[in-house]
Amino acid sequence: MSRGCPKRHWTIEEVRALGASTDLETAGAVLGIGRALSYRLAKNDEFPVRLLRPGPSRIRVPVLELLKVLGDG
Repeated sequence: MSRGCPKRHWTIEEVRALGASTDLETAGAVLGIGRALSYRLAKNDEFPVRLLRPGPSRIRVPVLELLKVLGDG
């Protein structure tokens, strides 16, 4: 999860190391999208990557789909 100072650039290796899925805030950081905008896009079904909703208030993002958006999937 991204905490503290946000990263400005994620390497493909760092994204792969996230595992099978990651949280919305981290996925937004990978894509260069801030936290508030990430949640707004998710709420409006406009986030640029497919979202998984395993619970009523939980959102996960498939890392493979992030890699596709980044051109490495």
